[in-house]
Amino acid sequence: MADSPVSSRPAALRLTLACELGEVRRVAAEVRHFLAAHGCDAAEINACDLALVEACNNAIKYTPPAAKEKTVAVECLCDWARIDLRIHDHTAGFDWPVKAELPDPECESGRGVYLMQTLMDETKYFRAAGENVLFLRKHRAARPATAPKELRESDRVISEMVEELSSCYESLSAIFRYSSAQTNIRDLNDFAHRLLTDLLNITGADWFTLRLTSHDHSRLFVFAASEPALELAPLSREEYSPTVKSVELEAATSRREVWFDAEHPLAAQDPLTSVKPDSHGLVHPIFGGEDFIGTLTIGKTPAARATRRGHSGSVFTAGQTNVVGTFADFLAIQVMNARFHEEQVTSRLVAHELDIANNIQQSMLPKELPALPGFQLAAFCRSAHQVGGDFYDVLRINDHEQLLVITDVMGKGVPAAMFAVILRTMLRASPELASQPAALLTRVNRLLFEELSGVDMFITAQLAHLNSTTRRMVAASAGHCPLLLATASGGPVRELSPEGMPLGIQHDTHFAEETLDLPPQCRVLFYTDGLAEALNASGERFGQDRLVQWFQTAARTATSAEQLKRELTDVLAQFQATKLLSDDQTYLIMSG
Repeated sequence: MADSPVSSRPAALRLTLACELGEVRRVAAEVRHFLAAHGCDAAEINACDLALVEACNNAIKYTPPAAKEKTVAVECLCDWARIDLRIHDHTAGFDWPVKAELPDPECESGRGVYLMQTLMDETKYFRAAGENVLFLRKHRAARPATAPKELRESDRVISEMVEELSSCYESLSAIFRYSSAQTNIRDLNDFAHRLLTDLLNITGADWFTLRLTSHDHSRLFVFAASEPALELAPLSREEYSPTVKSVELEAATSRREVWFDAEHPLAAQDPLTSVKPDSHGLVHPIFGGEDFIGTLTIGKTPAARATRRGHSGSVFTAGQTNVVGTFADFLAIQVMNARFHEEQVTSRLVAHELDIANNIQQSMLPKELPALPGFQLAAFCRSAHQVGGDFYDVLRINDHEQLLVITDVMGKGVPAAMFAVILRTMLRASPELASQPAALLTRVNRLLFEELSGVDMFITAQLAHLNSTTRRMVAASAGHCPLLLATASGGPVRELSPEGMPLGIQHDTHFAEETLDLPPQCRVLFYTDGLAEALNASGERFGQDRLVQWFQTAARTATSAEQLKRELTDVLAQFQATKLLSDDQTYLIMSG
């Protein structure tokens, strides 16, 4: 039998070594053997060997005595295109130069960094409390024709595990696949068919129909359907009334999801009944910003329900329902883009497309912040460009518990916004972990790691579970800005920054939790780094110290979260004056 082609999934080797220089050579030898077994040539192996030895030596040499009992972790990932090395150290960390210069012969330091940058094609250094990560990458010259037996077996095991992941992960993969081709879409109908066929497979449904509004918004016509029988006549929005039984028109008019199932079956005069009698499913209204643009209906026939039923007998699980919304949002962007091309020939294409994306992104922020007894919330989000990677959310758990979320995707523009949409969906698809911020970050990091690391992006995030009855908050952070706590009675501002790497830096990272007992008349500020990084006309940064000082003063005088929000907005506007935003700015304020 012929050897299987090499998988695109990288082979991985993970090692630990005691904080002793004598251990370095052993680890380096294992990495050399691993690279040789996966077809790397001598030049690639030698370059990685020298760089790894320098990195490990530094990780051990500069570890403080208090951390000597901790081990140094080494990861090596290898595929046909590149070799990645990650060295995790427990030093105080240092500033990694963009381009190191060869030091003078008399100088005792600096040669290791110069050597690593010279030998490797990419180098990055990530610092965090208690642990840092040095990232080294070597591009390979050619792809091998076949994979070793060990790698093929590893790929088989991993593939079986991937098949067991949740529908959220499947939707993530599908959206990334379509995102890579979104700028080359020539046939929107074909694109919608392929996208929605994937949606059927993910949710276990067996039919769909996509209706879009006509140019005058008076009718809903079938734009794409899973089978010819579902290409039904247009529906007139002007004729809708309680006596006109159509779940699609009901969703269009109410602007809410409409379910049809055993308790709420399709009406006899509903056009869908003639084609799919006794079906159960969901109609999801589609919006481009605030504008209604169509409906997406997916359903299961009795035969499909018999073999593919959601948890507890429901038509779709909560996670599958969120996936439907994500696909609809993604499809909305493509529909709005297509309509723009039809209507605008000589206008500013890129700016208008980003405006559409910004409207869609803004529409996904909470329209109303849920209230808890004794507490108030206010929030603000502004992108430096038309779309950005900042995001906040408030997930209601019950009448006295909420999960507060604020995140910042590295970078700006459409890629950052796309990851923000996906992250929002994944957080909302795991309600069982809403009261466990660290566990929720761990799950999301594992699901997002391959895609984030594959495009050299990462996400910082802070989650906080609030219980208004006990006045207790449990917070977890993925490399995000510290949470600030102040009181109306005065006193120093407390900065809370639980340990945790940004999402996408390492697969099995640890996220710590810290618990706060909230005193009476407390004020809590969640924010992204765009606040401290804000620049004035002189190039001066607003800075963390200025932000903390403002919060300490404002907490004594402001009586509500909304008042704090207005004051912070005014302070930032006065500081920046006419200076354009250099980074997204988002904050969530709580008082109680």
